[in-house]
Amino acid sequence: MRHAKSEWGTGAPDHARTLNPRGRRSAVGLGAFLRHNGYLPDEVLCSDAVRTRETLAGLDLPPDTPVRYLRALYHADVGTMLALLRGARGDCVLMVGHNPGIAFCAHRLLTTPPDHHRFDDYPTGATLVADFDLEDWADLPIGTGTAVQFVTPRDLDAETQ
Repeated sequence: MRHAKSEWGTGAPDHARTLNPRGRRSAVGLGAFLRHNGYLPDEVLCSDAVRTRETLAGLDLPPDTPVRYLRALYHADVGTMLALLRGARGDCVLMVGHNPGIAFCAHRLLTTPPDHHRFDDYPTGATLVADFDLEDWADLPIGTGTAVQFVTPRDLDAETQ
């Protein structure tokens, strides 16, 4: 998941940027999407930036969900993201990060990209759900995931209209 829409022009350092009102609404909608479809993670890997933390908070996951806030995910490259994912222990893992790394990582993980016109540019709040046939994340090879679903906040807005 890419963080939701953030605030620009406040003079805050990049790491400290917060979500804007649309981003906060999007995070709530993404959380409802995860719950409705049974995609609740049992482990979260989240960049330690303010906007990723606020996105995660807006998802309203169960309070006992283990979360690791990782500085290494802040503007991480694909190699770093894959290394962190290979260290995961949950069955359903949510990674919350930033572009361009999160988009590149999503592309590298899949055998075939989802049929969605926004997958290539991976807008704010973009969320990929993928299945992998493996017993341990440590064994995660690239290019083996199956896209189950890909949504953006605008997709969810359109569903509620």
